[in-house]
Amino acid sequence: MTPVLSPNTQAILLLTAPLIAGRGSASSDLLSPGEYKRLARHLREIQRQPADLLSPDAAEILRACQPVIDEGRLQKLLGRGFLLSQVIERWQARAIWVVSRADAEYPRRLKTRLREDAPAVLYGCGDMALLETGGLAVVGSRHVDDALIDYTMAVGRLAARAGRTLVSGGAKGIDQAAMRGALEGGGKVCGVLADSLEKTTMNREHRNLLLDGQLVLISPYDPSAGFNVGNAMQRNKLIYALADTSLVVSSDLNKGGTWAGAVEQLDKLKFVPVFIRSTGESSAGLDGLRKKGALPWPNPQDVDSFEDVFNVAMPTPTPTASPQVGFALFSNEDPSSADTKPTTPVPPDTAPAPQAASESSAPVDVVSDAQPPAEASEELPPVTPEAVAPIDEAKESPQPESTPAEVLFAAVRAAIQQLLSTPMKDAEVAAALDVSNAQAKAWLQRLVDEGVLEKQKKPAGYVVKQKRLFE
Repeated sequence: MTPVLSPNTQAILLLTAPLIAGRGSASSDLLSPGEYKRLARHLREIQRQPADLLSPDAAEILRACQPVIDEGRLQKLLGRGFLLSQVIERWQARAIWVVSRADAEYPRRLKTRLREDAPAVLYGCGDMALLETGGLAVVGSRHVDDALIDYTMAVGRLAARAGRTLVSGGAKGIDQAAMRGALEGGGKVCGVLADSLEKTTMNREHRNLLLDGQLVLISPYDPSAGFNVGNAMQRNKLIYALADTSLVVSSDLNKGGTWAGAVEQLDKLKFVPVFIRSTGESSAGLDGLRKKGALPWPNPQDVDSFEDVFNVAMPTPTPTASPQVGFALFSNEDPSSADTKPTTPVPPDTAPAPQAASESSAPVDVVSDAQPPAEASEELPPVTPEAVAPIDEAKESPQPESTPAEVLFAAVRAAIQQLLSTPMKDAEVAAALDVSNAQAKAWLQRLVDEGVLEKQKKPAGYVVKQKRLFE
């Protein structure tokens, strides 16, 4: 990785990164992932990108961002240039590289699969090219017996023999056993860490593997950050997003990061098939995942049978998508990265280019690595008419097709109705849907006018209107 950070990455680091140098503490004013997402969208709307916040005309741009993020807060964060130079020097001395979503080098799998939810910044050490190789994700509990450690190491060794990259989280227990087995077998490994990247990269055991291109370690969190349960939970989706298929060796039931990550994958993200260990002593956690759609691991013993695992298709998704999936569409957002300057809009009658055509690296101001915008009818829950006319009647008076705006608002209505089973304020609804307060208020008022919601005083907020007996 080149030691020079792109201007976009420098700006994103100043806005979102704690920039921990030695024993220093993080700023409490950092933009949260949700706040940065809103700022990135706003910059895109006004034809700007993060680097412009450091340009000579930054004052004007900062004023234009005031409706989204307080101008004074942005100025304070962007004024940490000296601290940034210190931590960059520290990272370079340890061969730690940094990329942001605005960089062409950012892992394509993360940007394509996670879109705006991909980490704004990634820190890493080792060969970045390994992040594009897919492979098998192996996850499991921290506290397991020796039999499961041996089992997991054998899976890692088999992945190495098959020439498949192994992806895991670097935690003690199952994660480290899988990684160790693959590395000892001469295989390639991607470790997605929730903490202590700097300390881990300086470990003598890892250093040669990192330098030789056999191991890459990445983290969405500052290289000096310590362990945090929330961070460990959040990084799970990155493990699955980098892989082609996955194996859960052990899991608790209804608790813990392994369970949460697997359930998120099965119920919501659906990036890759999820297998569960099918030999040895089972557990309530694995049984619970099986009931949610996880597949029994076929226990391949050779390279050919191991390769068959990668040919297993994703289980067929349920016909009706959850109304909580795809909130970016509710604000008419392009699902492409919001960090880079927008390109010229594509006319509606122009077919999108095939995804494979965007495999080459793109300049910063071209968004070429996100999936093309899907049709609204493919992404959003279908509109369900309250009454369906008989077939003969429908022939005589055909119903007009729903407009895109009607389809969109039908999904909004379903999502808000699900949210407001208990009263919520407009700001809380805006945060839950990740849209502006003004947009949330407009939707809420429309639903009040339609009689779907009511605005109550105690407790203050909006709630789904209850049907009364004689209405």
